[in-house]
Amino acid sequence: MLRCLIVDDNPYFLSAARCLLEHQGVAIVGVAFDSAEALRLAEQLRPDVALVDIDLGFECGFDLVGRLQYETGPTPFPVILISSHAGEDYADLIEESPAVGFLGKTALSGDAIRAALTGTDDSHRHGPVNGPPGR
Repeated sequence: MLRCLIVDDNPYFLSAARCLLEHQGVAIVGVAFDSAEALRLAEQLRPDVALVDIDLGFECGFDLVGRLQYETGPTPFPVILISSHAGEDYADLIEESPAVGFLGKTALSGDAIRAALTGTDDSHRHGPVNGPPGR
């Protein structure tokens, strides 16, 4: 079972995402509202993947992605950026980040996460799930 950490400053989204994903075979091992909690949980729980909201209120999800990759141990786990905004709005920043891809919140599903991790779902390349070339 895929073990996932979700980082988002919206408690309603966290609750809905947890419920949805757990019904689709994704174990939500932790949820965090900010970078400090996300880093602590990431080190402690070592999830298989983290979903990180681009807009974390007063914090930047892009900054957190880098910190998760470089500050949580010798073997970084994949991070997927999420947002209620279109991926095209952040295309350059997503491509430059160490994230493995992007997933719009409206497209959130266990299958979409697995496809983003494996890069096997080309039908979403120009839709809600996409990742930077070569990742």
